[in-house]
Amino acid sequence: MVEENADADLLFLDLNMPGVSGFSALAWIRSNHASLPTVIVSAADDPAIIRRSIQHGASGFIPKSSPIGTLEAGIRAVLDGEVWVPEGIDLRDDRLDSEEAKIAMALSSLTPHQFRVLMMLGEGLLNKQIAFQLGVSEATIKAHVTAVLRKMNVNNRTQAVLAVQQLRISAPSLLDSGSGGDAAT
Repeated sequence: MVEENADADLLFLDLNMPGVSGFSALAWIRSNHASLPTVIVSAADDPAIIRRSIQHGASGFIPKSSPIGTLEAGIRAVLDGEVWVPEGIDLRDDRLDSEEAKIAMALSSLTPHQFRVLMMLGEGLLNKQIAFQLGVSEATIKAHVTAVLRKMNVNNRTQAVLAVQQLRISAPSLLDSGSGGDAAT
């Protein structure tokens, strides 16, 4: 976890990590660790996904299929304070959908434990299952869920999970942009 590596110079993040939903982890990391450059390394190389990654605060995007020289150039550029994307990607085309930006802002207000609980809710786990996995009481999880609902301005767990799903890689705003929509979550 990022908190355990406070002296890190760079964070690599895969958008398809187990336990997170697309851009949700990126949105949370950027708001809670703004000074830590974050590079997305992904099998997806769709321009719309790359643009959304940068819009959510990534410092760079390197497709996993990139040759080692490209990987090195991307890392070097990000460590030098630049935003790096593959050649030919125009970052000026799209703006983040206002609803997606609102959800990302709500995620940014969550504590690390609240974020973890929200992601576990997204996996369909019950409070007692989450409590067991995290080694805390069910009352603690209930308190986290209440805080998550309040910060996300939703009325129940289902609404919170549905909101986070809007940050999935294949969210409707991405598919409507005419960029193909073949990205997998």
